[in-house]
Amino acid sequence: MVIGFDAKRAAQNGTGLGNYSRFVIGAMFNRRPGDDYRLYVPSPRRNRFLKDLPPGARIVSPSGIWRRLPSLWRSAAMSSDLMRDGVELFHGLSNELPLDIRKARGTKSIVTVHDLIFLRHPSYYKLIDRRIYDFKFRRACVNADRIIAVSQCTKRDIMSCYGIDGDKIDVVYQGCDRAFSQVVPDAVKADVARRYALPQRFVLYVGSIEERKNLLLLAQSMRYASHPFPVVAVGRRTPYADKVSAWLEGNGLSDRMMMLHSVPFADLPAIYQMAEVFVYPSRYEGFGIPLLEALCSGVPAIGATGSCLEEAGGDGSVYVNPDDPKELAWQLDRLLDDETARQEMVARGKAHAALFAEERLVADLLRTYDKVINT
Repeated sequence: MVIGFDAKRAAQNGTGLGNYSRFVIGAMFNRRPGDDYRLYVPSPRRNRFLKDLPPGARIVSPSGIWRRLPSLWRSAAMSSDLMRDGVELFHGLSNELPLDIRKARGTKSIVTVHDLIFLRHPSYYKLIDRRIYDFKFRRACVNADRIIAVSQCTKRDIMSCYGIDGDKIDVVYQGCDRAFSQVVPDAVKADVARRYALPQRFVLYVGSIEERKNLLLLAQSMRYASHPFPVVAVGRRTPYADKVSAWLEGNGLSDRMMMLHSVPFADLPAIYQMAEVFVYPSRYEGFGIPLLEALCSGVPAIGATGSCLEEAGGDGSVYVNPDDPKELAWQLDRLLDDETARQEMVARGKAHAALFAEERLVADLLRTYDKVINT
């Protein structure tokens, strides 16, 4: 078969959608090596992450006037190239398909939808962004032959927000990098701890430091906890970080939270594995990969109720109201003082993480492909 992928994120993004896109493309290369793969990339100059993919795929970029209009090519002109190239199956890996994908005769399509947070929590997005996302995502869900949702929560959102029949949607979970399941040597941990001046014991948060991720809840829990735990927060900085810092300063707690930005991926497994407890208080997620990374790292995890985090963390993790710092403080005190409880959570967390093993996820992915190919 000739199989095409929207490879924009695979080429350009180092995290999130980029990691997912490279995982899917690599899985298909490995499991169906006899197929002819085409990676559609809007900008041939912005593809530094394609080196992480198996060789052999053909890179397709816009030609002619479309070189000057790469975004428009991806949305409105790529379908002509799909027909020209004889693509039989096209997978939109990041919520979108070409708007006229139905005009690509002989091409069936799959779209992966990661989340519809902009509809569930519109206040976190600009109006113009919400309208663009809604138009593109809705059109993709209607036009696709099949939809992949990355969680049951996202599947429910697609059904309720866009009126899509659940029989058209397959839940294929995401995984996390194998590095988090591998034990980091003590010498490496010591080096990482020294370079970042990490406390000997700490509570960890990993994720963008933005309002939706709700780091302020963890800061506020410090006021009510009897255990004076330090927090290490790792993630991309946004203006919300200043809000958290101002609250900490106003409550005399600035010395209890360390924010680390631009941390290389290579250092993350060590930081996870040195943490006592991981907290991910996000108000809404499509899946919640940091929670799974914590489980794979052997760290007891606390998430927030209200979206999909129970799917990522399983019944061995703890979940709190995202607006109740006292509840979070109580859970942290309990776990930090109870080594047995932490170890029980670690064991149950690793058992749950096994459900997201690469082999299982690839098998689920291939089942979706087969449904489309054989209909």
